[in-house]
Amino acid sequence: MMQSFPIVLGASLVALVTVAAIYDLRFRRIPNWLNLSGLMLGFALNAVCFHLVGAKNAGEGMLLALAVYLPLYLLRGMGAGDVKLMAAVGALVGPGNWFQIFVATALMGGACAGIFALAKGRLGETLCNLHFLLRDLISFRAPYRTNPQLDFRNSGSLGLPHGVPIALGSFVFLAFLLAGNNTLSTVLSKLLAGIFWT
Repeated sequence: MMQSFPIVLGASLVALVTVAAIYDLRFRRIPNWLNLSGLMLGFALNAVCFHLVGAKNAGEGMLLALAVYLPLYLLRGMGAGDVKLMAAVGALVGPGNWFQIFVATALMGGACAGIFALAKGRLGETLCNLHFLLRDLISFRAPYRTNPQLDFRNSGSLGLPHGVPIALGSFVFLAFLLAGNNTLSTVLSKLLAGIFWT
């Protein structure tokens, strides 16, 4: 079933992201003890399952997650707990699988954000903020400096607990593995090619 991705890693991933999502929903933060446990577990399980190659894979997954998520934290787009959670996910699954989880998380996050904004009656405002965000990023400006609502720390901003989309993205990744599809990215690229080139 999951030959190249051992069941123990999948079960650990489910436990990590489920607890993180619940904690993030309830307290709007992801605790350091959980992230550190996931990180250590990722290195330990990969080393046991795949020896030195596994430890290297865990390190690469962690570093890729930090390289992608740390700039988002520095731009005040998310909290440090989200960055550390994705680093722990990267250590558990390795860089190639992490990237697939990242893509699924981005898609789930966009869907959740749209639903959340609609439910709060702030969809129009959110779409305007998205325009300002993209404009500032293209101009190499930190978006939170021109629009305080784009700073996740601002009490007036519409904050989505990012632990939830991370969990959903991880579940989508695991569902594809269980269904026998080796890579979510292959399916997504075929889907996008069908949408844009037909």
